[in-house]
Amino acid sequence: MKRPAWLGPLVALVIVFGVFAIWTPDTFLRTQNILTMARSTVIVATCAVGMTMVIITGGIDLSTGSVVALTTVIIAKLLKRGYSPTVAVTAGLTAAAATGACTGTLVGRAKMMPFVITLGTMTALRGVAKGIADEQKIDCDPRGLDKILSADLSAPGLWMTLALALLVYGLLEYTRFGRHVFAVGSNEAAAKLTGIDTGAVKIIVYTLSSLLFGVAGVMAFSTLTVGDPTVSVGLELQVIAAVVIGGAPLTGGRGSIAGAVLGALLMTVIATGAVHLGMAGWVQEIATGAIIVLAVALDLLRQSGRTR
Repeated sequence: MKRPAWLGPLVALVIVFGVFAIWTPDTFLRTQNILTMARSTVIVATCAVGMTMVIITGGIDLSTGSVVALTTVIIAKLLKRGYSPTVAVTAGLTAAAATGACTGTLVGRAKMMPFVITLGTMTALRGVAKGIADEQKIDCDPRGLDKILSADLSAPGLWMTLALALLVYGLLEYTRFGRHVFAVGSNEAAAKLTGIDTGAVKIIVYTLSSLLFGVAGVMAFSTLTVGDPTVSVGLELQVIAAVVIGGAPLTGGRGSIAGAVLGALLMTVIATGAVHLGMAGWVQEIATGAIIVLAVALDLLRQSGRTR
């Protein structure tokens, strides 16, 4: 019987959580700490849900952090000018989706390499965010948006992330479009022969993915309550790591939404547990890197086992 892709990350999460719970039970198991970990996971997990779709198609998106930063800047700029939170958030999400549509068009229609295109957009969008913000943070009245990701179970951001993950899971597993996404990543040439418009699939995937990055930007603004063009530098690496840990190979064709969310949570648990143990930042980075390498190695072993 085929094991689900999310089983490995789940086992790893349980083991790591158990280790930290045994070592620091007085602090690690506190309700507030668990809520804080859930809150800290939201931004990476939301982005990981979008990145999973991209990686399934065999692509990559390095502009994640820049899209998040741009979204926070747009929201703060409009709020400062007196626009309503609804208008500000809508504008931020629209800008995020538009960047994804442009990227998807270049990848899907112009046949340009995703790595190169998104490397360029990563830098360009960061520059746009700095330009809009005049290279400084934009202070503003959050006007209720700070409550989206408050540190308690009533925070809508936590449930919104779960709902989005379930929605994308359903999209990939139970719709025709989802089957096309997997087909493009598995064998694009064969997908074309069956009549699938692979270019259109990539445009939609990159647009939806960037829209989710924009949602993560709204969450980031909720925690920061400022528009910061320098926020989330390197976020894309955390997100890609979460997706890989979740069982999605960078070669495409496979991926798990549940696995990506568990991967994001696993990274948060490791970082939080390391803090409770008093580990230095560089030790945390080494541990996280080692886990990523181990996840990729296990995935390769799993793939080689299937081909025997």
